[in-house]
Amino acid sequence: MARPRSIDREKLLDAAEEIVRNQGASALTIDALARACGITKGGVQYAFGTKDDIIDAMFTRWNRDYDAKFDALAGPGADPGQRLRAHVAATRQADEVSMTKAASLMAGLMQTPEHLASTQDWYRDRLAGLDVETPQGRRARLAFLACEGAFLLHFLRFMPLEDAEWQAVFADIGGLLDSDGCPDS
Repeated sequence: MARPRSIDREKLLDAAEEIVRNQGASALTIDALARACGITKGGVQYAFGTKDDIIDAMFTRWNRDYDAKFDALAGPGADPGQRLRAHVAATRQADEVSMTKAASLMAGLMQTPEHLASTQDWYRDRLAGLDVETPQGRRARLAFLACEGAFLLHFLRFMPLEDAEWQAVFADIGGLLDSDGCPDS
């Protein structure tokens, strides 16, 4: 009879995120993760296989959490304008810890072509369906880019914002998405 798995994948992912956040992506190795968790390299490999599998699991976990928030805000069958509003709202409401993790992951792990490609696809999907030939569509695209710029500047600590300033920036971004600024379809 096989011994039950005693390695907690979520704790390994927490430790992996901590390594990336504090030491950079290049510091994330199977050996470093094993040391951080007090287990053998074989234990890490048993739980994930390869370093790429660890990275994939980190992105999957963050995307799962983000997607749940996004879906709740967008609602079923959301049109491009509603999807964009939901993205801006999800970013505005983000908690500091999870968004710092996300920004650190993005910055550190985009060094590999396969992760860069999947992130590029994710961004293209967020803008899919916007009619950027109209002033409203262009303002919606600008709002999205402003949202992402604020996210990266704040959570990568290039330009940390106090909560009041964060809310004010997103109020301005929301102004681009008002009824005249973002089409409902």
